[in-house]
Amino acid sequence: MIDRRTLLAGLAAGTAATATRARAQSAKQAFPELVFAVVPAENASGVTDRYAPFVAYASRQLGTKVTLRVANDYAAVIEGQRAGNIHIAYYGPASFARALVTGVKTTAFVIDVNSDGSKGYYSVFYVKADSPYKTIQDLKGQALGLVDPNSTSGYNMPLFALNKLGINAEQFFGRVLITGSHENAVLALQQGTVQAAANFWNAPDDSNLTRMLNKGMVKRADGKPATVDDFRIVLKSDLIINGPTAYLDALPDELKAAIRTTWLDAAKNDKAAFDRLSDGKNQPFQATDNAAYGDTVKLITFVDRLRKQNG
Repeated sequence: MIDRRTLLAGLAAGTAATATRARAQSAKQAFPELVFAVVPAENASGVTDRYAPFVAYASRQLGTKVTLRVANDYAAVIEGQRAGNIHIAYYGPASFARALVTGVKTTAFVIDVNSDGSKGYYSVFYVKADSPYKTIQDLKGQALGLVDPNSTSGYNMPLFALNKLGINAEQFFGRVLITGSHENAVLALQQGTVQAAANFWNAPDDSNLTRMLNKGMVKRADGKPATVDDFRIVLKSDLIINGPTAYLDALPDELKAAIRTTWLDAAKNDKAAFDRLSDGKNQPFQATDNAAYGDTVKLITFVDRLRKQNG
């Protein structure tokens, strides 16, 4: 026999579930399309190939069309979220910190996790292995390739690391070139446009360089595919926290919860799509928050002061 309390509890649970479904449906109606933007760590076709399976997975899980937007530069992601046109964004840590300090109402909800369980990476300075440059000091008067003012490993951390060595980049190098992407920085080095290039590096077998080499994007002068042995690292930074994925604060709570679950469960629900994001290198996403990027805010604030000092 079902007593009155059991019946009422069942009715209450059913009512709550119905209300939750109704709120979720209402959120989907309010946002029939979600725009997911990615900072340009690689060229547009590379980003599309890497993220297309994940976007398809997210669309299925959320029951709402998720559209991938490949940003032209890091600032485009920041400004897109500020305008409310980008609902979900994959940031580098410095570009996310820049979004926070300039008032973008966005919240980090997951962070990348490396194969060893760590949540960070490095900035490195590459030179060509057949060059005479063994240390940063050897590069005085030469050309340096950086990525983008809102890149952590391609701009902010390199300037910070150089400053720790007492080096002012603008005064030390003959020229500092902003290349626009990590891939462009490597290509500028290989082509001789610059003699050193800053880039991101996770591990010996996982970096922007290794990804480019795996795709056959870097060639030697004789036209043969380049290898990691064609490059040398002359400086490696302190550990940088991995970048977050963040959603707009203005999204309904039910929708934010669904997005968060979709990302956190991605490795379990669609392993192939998840693995494609990192070429199978990463562990499942883990939850994070804005507080985790406090040190990165300090980093970009320092670099801003440094740039002002340089005029």
